Amino acid sequence: MRNLKAALFDLDGTLIATEDQYTEFWGAMGRKYRPDVPTFAYDIKGTTLTNILSRFFAPELWEEVTEAITNFEKTMDYPCVEGAEEFVKDLKNHGVKCFVVTSSPTLKMESLAKKEPDFLKMFDRILTAEDFSASKPDPDCYLKGAQAADAQLDECIVFEDAFTGLQAGMSAGIFTIGLATGNPREAIQDKCNYVIDNFEGLNYEELLKIWNK
Repeated sequence: MRNLKAALFDLDGTLIATEDQYTEFWGAMGRKYRPDVPTFAYDIKGTTLTNILSRFFAPELWEEVTEAITNFEKTMDYPCVEGAEEFVKDLKNHGVKCFVVTSSPTLKMESLAKKEPDFLKMFDRILTAEDFSASKPDPDCYLKGAQAADAQLDECIVFEDAFTGLQAGMSAGIFTIGLATGNPREAIQDKCNYVIDNFEGLNYEELLKIWNK
């Protein structure tokens, strides 16, 4: 049986149930600034703000959009995905390093820490957009996560919900579990190694069975 050293978690839609809030925010931004891209709110999911700005907005709008999303994230709610806290604590009790690997910037983490001060303390390290050279779906973030955990790729598991993040995990060569929190199971089942609805009922022993099948 392989030795699991590190669990690398995406944040939004994976650990915290914020995707509906982001869809509403970016949907409004898309209608205001990019009505020519009707699927804008979904096209940008899982990518960094830098990537969003450079792909979809003229440079003269970057400051305005950045200010809007920063202010929005200060007012957001950050509810946990079902079973997430219990699952992370169980992994930690079994000696597994737990990292957050998110496309969000450090400012977002500061807002989250103010609203949910105990949540981020569960993790060994938080890797944010500033830590990566390329946005998801590029695998750089998860390769950096494994490196930071001092783990080989086959000693890690990635947890993701967005298409871009699932592609990043798989492209990194890491066993990737998809969460059907924002997309239906059938939409992601061929884009990852295994699918779960949430973390309810999942523990260290069950995870090893999934991983070592």
